[in-house]
Amino acid sequence: MKQSLLNQFQSKRQSIDDRIAAGKELRKKYPRILHGEYKPSADRADPVSILEEQGKSRLKELVPVRYARMLTSSFAFLRGGAAIMVADLAANGQNTGINVQACGDLHVANFGVFASAERNLVFGINDFDETMPGPWEWDMKRLVTSIVASGRFLGADKDLCAESVQAAVSSYRKRMKQFAFMGNMELWYSTINENDILNTLSPSARKGAEKIMGKARQRSHMQVLSKLTDIIDEKYRMRENAPFIVRETHTQKGRTIEEALGLLLESYFLSLADDRKKLLQNYRIVDVARKVVGVGSVGTRCWVMFLLGNHSDDPLFLQVKEAQPSVLEPYGPKSIYENQGRRVVEGQRLIQGAPDIFLGWGEQDGTHFYLRQLRDWKGGLEFDPKVVKAKNYPQYCSLCGWAMALAHAKSGDPAMISGYMGNSDELDKAMLKFALAYAEQNEKDFKALKAAAKSGRIKVATIK
Repeated sequence: MKQSLLNQFQSKRQSIDDRIAAGKELRKKYPRILHGEYKPSADRADPVSILEEQGKSRLKELVPVRYARMLTSSFAFLRGGAAIMVADLAANGQNTGINVQACGDLHVANFGVFASAERNLVFGINDFDETMPGPWEWDMKRLVTSIVASGRFLGADKDLCAESVQAAVSSYRKRMKQFAFMGNMELWYSTINENDILNTLSPSARKGAEKIMGKARQRSHMQVLSKLTDIIDEKYRMRENAPFIVRETHTQKGRTIEEALGLLLESYFLSLADDRKKLLQNYRIVDVARKVVGVGSVGTRCWVMFLLGNHSDDPLFLQVKEAQPSVLEPYGPKSIYENQGRRVVEGQRLIQGAPDIFLGWGEQDGTHFYLRQLRDWKGGLEFDPKVVKAKNYPQYCSLCGWAMALAHAKSGDPAMISGYMGNSDELDKAMLKFALAYAEQNEKDFKALKAAAKSGRIKVATIK
């Protein structure tokens, strides 16, 4: 063991009380009330230009699909516009200086239930494409803004949107205080399990949660098999649905799909633990197709790999997703990982608490990817005004605040964050003020994208 590492283990860490006091002291440098301020900078970049710049590194034929999805609502625009909002947060020039493993794109649709390795359902963050070390409050500001944008989309009035924002921030603040006093191992193993979810909800909200969790359990590899494949000439094949699911024979760099997969799988295999390697070797590849995913991710390279094990009732679907540099990277230290897929995976392992057993990364012709299981026991709130009961929305937002606090506590200093926030609702009020202000900015940016589409500046796909 290197001496410097030995010294780290032998050095005495500040007590919980000392770290809480240090967080409280930070209020003098950056008062909590300042979190409520938002004013666009004088040299603020054109939001459409930011999206156009991102489009340069994406598949050109899919960029119009991305715009089409973002133009469905101002909430959808927010979901796809992480780079725009992070640029605005960075331009503010102030933060507490307390870093965590930030999600980077923490909006309300990036939470859900998923299966732990022990096949238990847990609730938490479920998208890590932008994860990097960063200010805890940037995640919070994106979350609260998304609560207002999504709340309006779901039919919530101003008062209900405000209640939902304050429910999320209050939950984060109170849970962080609990995490501050936990033992390190107790915190590390903490999850938000099925009973935790149900015990915090009203009877009406509990009914909806049980329905979501029931659907998540049905989203097995067998369900994907029936939904995404056909039997052609007595062989399974991925079902095409252009432009969303397309079978390709060659990559854009001229390699056959088989050659590209060979290179990718060689590097991916090295990222897995030996027990996972042994398990994966029991499967054979049957088919591969390119698939469009999400809102913000549309245009990045994504494949679905279909494998079979011992028989036709033993399928495995892996999602192979491109990882580009995080939207946070221009505003902080460069990632310590050369492979962007590894950046995503290591961040997910740190803050999710129960990651996919096949989570890993790879590279093919200089393009970085990460791999995970497709849909296996995954589910979340369906953001549809016809489905969601707006009156229950504050309870969902409270769960999101809890999950965000758990992620930040595992990767940061919960005592220091808790000391800064304190016990009053001053931060809650400030975050509500910010959320309302930035939601208005988001509406303006959404109108700018609509104007760009109307003028022909951007090409928008027709989605049926």
